[in-house]
Amino acid sequence: MRLASYNLRGRPSFGAVIGDGVVDLRGRLSRFATLLDVFRAQALDQAKAAAEGVRPEVPLAELELMPPLLAPEKILCIGINYADRTKDYDMPDKPKYPSMFYRAPNSLVGHGGNLIRPKVSEELDYEGELAIVIGRECKHVPTDDALGVIAGVTLCNEGTIRDWIRHGKFNVTQGKNFDSTGSIGPWIATGVDLTKPLHLTVRKNGKVTQDDTTANMIFSFADIIAYVTTFMTLKAGDIISTGTPVKTGAKADPPVWLKPGDTIELECPEVGLLRNTVADEA
Repeated sequence: MRLASYNLRGRPSFGAVIGDGVVDLRGRLSRFATLLDVFRAQALDQAKAAAEGVRPEVPLAELELMPPLLAPEKILCIGINYADRTKDYDMPDKPKYPSMFYRAPNSLVGHGGNLIRPKVSEELDYEGELAIVIGRECKHVPTDDALGVIAGVTLCNEGTIRDWIRHGKFNVTQGKNFDSTGSIGPWIATGVDLTKPLHLTVRKNGKVTQDDTTANMIFSFADIIAYVTTFMTLKAGDIISTGTPVKTGAKADPPVWLKPGDTIELECPEVGLLRNTVADEA
């Protein structure tokens, strides 16, 4: 099942994506105002039942897709989590613990929204990632049980303002949280077989620039959940973006940053395609 949040004829709603259309679920599940409420109530089975046997009512092309979950309690991000990326940071192949930081919901737009290059910097960069969505409140989750708390998977362009991630000596928060510099979506795919590697491909202006599978992650989805829940309670609807693969080809010198008109596409067969275009801040 693919679950999306969107604006439908000027009204925020959510539904199940089937083919090129959507079964609108807000009216069918009237006690839930948002898709996040469905996740928090652990009502995915109700959503699936409400969409079964129903023909799509609205074409996707007529919708404005939003981030699938609006204002989740936590958006956690894992840094430097593919083996080849450790070389970029002069790190050992296997760090002992994951690197982590937060993102704010308003730093991410939905599928089709513009990634905004801010006035204060030209160093807008992109990082294609797979993100997992937590399905129930959990703490102290053993690694062997961790995949069971994942409700779905989505795509995240973990956009970054590179010259701002070094403003503070020990954090990257500033460069990771400019408004509308990243994206998430286009929807959440549930029922994905997480015991098999997921393949992520990223294209910049049609050219493949990242191409890898989760088999090459340093810390797996299960490892991440087991680690995080040793110190933090995860709740239904929390999102964890799980790290970006190394970019293909030689590094440009000087670096080439995103500019207005550039298009970034993230694709995973089990999830879908997330596409955004760059624009300057007004």
